[in-house]
Amino acid sequence: MDFEFTLSEMLEMENMFKDLEEGPLAPQFCEKLASSFSLAPSRAGKQAITPRQVKSWFQDRLKKSQPRVASSNMALKLFADLSDASASFGATESSQKLKGNASDLSELIFEALSSKDNAWYDVASFLNYRVVCSGELEVRVRFAGFRNTDDEWVNVRRAVRERSIPLESSECQRVKVGDLVLCFQEREERAVYCDAHIVEINRKLHDINGCRCTFVVRYEHDDLEEEVRLDRLCGRPTP
Repeated sequence: MDFEFTLSEMLEMENMFKDLEEGPLAPQFCEKLASSFSLAPSRAGKQAITPRQVKSWFQDRLKKSQPRVASSNMALKLFADLSDASASFGATESSQKLKGNASDLSELIFEALSSKDNAWYDVASFLNYRVVCSGELEVRVRFAGFRNTDDEWVNVRRAVRERSIPLESSECQRVKVGDLVLCFQEREERAVYCDAHIVEINRKLHDINGCRCTFVVRYEHDDLEEEVRLDRLCGRPTP
């Protein structure tokens, strides 16, 4: 399996790259950075990093830096500031950490929208990023539980967000008509989580088994409506 740096590691190296002076990298620099990454809690259970891998990353980055330094810096700024997209999916206290150190990103869990089926999947790792001709930032994601053959380039603003949260029976009253939710859609050919809006709520008394209410949802990708129970809904993080 090919070696991969985590998102927080790549962002930290990007910040260092901007401050590096021209000339060969000192062996002590690569050794210290490799050791720091390997001992980080976010790399627990993952392959340790070698100084040679750090050196190769900076050498490859140097080759790509001309003449697109400005674009790379803009990409990093866009990625570190997902707050512009908060109007679509809410900004929790933890999501504000995106404006801080790159290492804070390792504490967050993201989901990404697949263009193949309009469904959201948990992100296992961010592999790389690029700026497309429109000036927008895209990241290549590895979906949790999927192989590298299923990796996708996705738009950061429209297709990456903090992970949705499964709703519990005690949270039933928080669900309102018009709310955006992530709903488990079951069809003969697939069973996936898709964005939907609540269009109707039928409140019922709860019993020892939990919530008995039903919710009519309208899926965003096909406008179809369906009546579902609470256990098929996930809520979006709220301010």
